[in-house]
Amino acid sequence: MRHKLKKIDLGIVVILLCFMAFSTLIIYSATHNHPLYEKKAFEHIIYFTLGFVVVIGSVFVDYRIVLKFWYVFLIIGVIMLALVYAVGPEINGAKGWFKIKSFSFQPAEIVKLFIIIGLAAWMGKRKGEKLTFYRDLVPIGLIVGIPFILVLITPDLGNAIIYLVILVGMLWIGNMKYSHVLIGLTVVVAGLVLSVSLFNTYNTEIADALRDKGKYHWYSRINTFINPEEASPAARYQVENAQIAIGTGGLTGKGFMEGSIKNAGLVPYTYSDSIFSVVGEEFGFQGSAILLLFYFLLIYRMIVIAYRCYDLRAAYIVVGVISMFVFQIFENIGMMIGIMPVTGITLPFVSYGGTSLLLNMLSIGIILSINAHQYKYELDD
Repeated sequence: MRHKLKKIDLGIVVILLCFMAFSTLIIYSATHNHPLYEKKAFEHIIYFTLGFVVVIGSVFVDYRIVLKFWYVFLIIGVIMLALVYAVGPEINGAKGWFKIKSFSFQPAEIVKLFIIIGLAAWMGKRKGEKLTFYRDLVPIGLIVGIPFILVLITPDLGNAIIYLVILVGMLWIGNMKYSHVLIGLTVVVAGLVLSVSLFNTYNTEIADALRDKGKYHWYSRINTFINPEEASPAARYQVENAQIAIGTGGLTGKGFMEGSIKNAGLVPYTYSDSIFSVVGEEFGFQGSAILLLFYFLLIYRMIVIAYRCYDLRAAYIVVGVISMFVFQIFENIGMMIGIMPVTGITLPFVSYGGTSLLLNMLSIGIILSINAHQYKYELDD
């Protein structure tokens, strides 16, 4: 037990503690004038504390045990996604949460990790050899494709995209044939061009159809990103106000709890999805740069762990988690400064959200487990 504790990457633990302190201050600032949300900073501390328990506990579990049951996790994940679509309550136009009184759980979050584990286990069977189309890429497509479709119809575009990003990130180091890479890129580019073309061609019909189904906010978000010049002032409201807040923060920011964007209600969910607008306004470019430095150091430490892995499956897991984090960081900050479409993706370790935070902490815990068990380099299946 002591040996495993000594193998914990203290650098990652320190970074997580920094995230805990920084995010708690930001969430407190974003909610202190709102009676309905005033307890969220305290709840965030509780979630982070539970997260550290998960992280430390994960170190004592050999990650290879988890890999052996990858198919069980995926089946459980698919069942949860199907159930939440069938019986879950509709919240903000989406059916992605199980809700029991004040407790809510979003299965799409934990399925990210299930997909990473499943892909790592399947790709690891090849022992580093080239991935074949029928024996490898088709099953890999099913591992990601089924959860992707179930999440997309809820609808949760943000998490659905993350599933694809995880797939691309892990295939990137999975030794794909160049011909398959070329075909994949061609399909993706053609699909994007066709989707944008069809969206613009049938813009009115899509808007009417989604309006009838109560999903008009999805049309508004996509149309604002693709055709910003045609979007209504109401559709541009969130992004424009976020940009103004971040811009007025300047170099050093207005100061802790001195921001006005959260008090005026100019941007919704400043404690969650839009929390970077509060960071930019109150701490300015310097504070934002420090936050990005934390992320850089965390990703760097994970890359070091992946590089040291004797087990390819372990390296695949680490790369999958890195892909997930990097995209979420880029997407969340990008949508606040207008270079990415608005989605419900949270900022890792900073945004309020129990399910996403515990999932992120569990992901780190598995990576620390990988680091703790790499001394056993005799790789059993």
